[in-house]
Amino acid sequence: MNVLVIVATAGEAARLADLPTCVVVSGVGPVAAALATQQALLTSDFDLAVSAGIGGAYPGSGLVPGDLAVSGVIVQADLGAQDGAAFLDLAALGLSVLPDSPHAGVFSVWEGAADLAGRLGAPCGPTLTLNTVTGTAERAQALARVYPDALTEGMEGAGVAHAALLAGVPALELRGVSNPVGPRDRAAWRIGEALAATRRGLEELLGL
Repeated sequence: MNVLVIVATAGEAARLADLPTCVVVSGVGPVAAALATQQALLTSDFDLAVSAGIGGAYPGSGLVPGDLAVSGVIVQADLGAQDGAAFLDLAALGLSVLPDSPHAGVFSVWEGAADLAGRLGAPCGPTLTLNTVTGTAERAQALARVYPDALTEGMEGAGVAHAALLAGVPALELRGVSNPVGPRDRAAWRIGEALAATRRGLEELLGL
């Protein structure tokens, strides 16, 4: 299987550089990730596009730093409108991320995701993409109410999934957990452990 791996930063890529696959550094955010994914997909016939890197874990996920999450769906979680205390997603607004068909920014993933998660002993569930990293307990709780099964949040997954969808290529997101979603306590982040978890997921995917 010819796998394209998209990461946001050079630091993430450095931990994966020796893997026998194409690793592309996109820059941060879904737009940068989508553009980098599209460009890479034009260069080769890839079988799978993977958004990989570190992320925060939602309180109800049961995940702790050093754990791995495998996407069951990839959600552009902040795309919509705030209506007072309520969040309206694109489906509620009657809008779509695609020009010619309904699509609310919830992207299906590669059909092998659940099997991969089982082999890794990792949960498989919704991974959220946000343009702004969550920094308060209140915001984390609000997102968890809208997406009660959410595992992790990152900033690139939906961008990779969107570009892959347009190219007719399956997508997947793998997030190693560096911290809980909520107040930003950088001293408590476990980036090394998170990157090791991400690498473990990619090694299993690649059959290493």
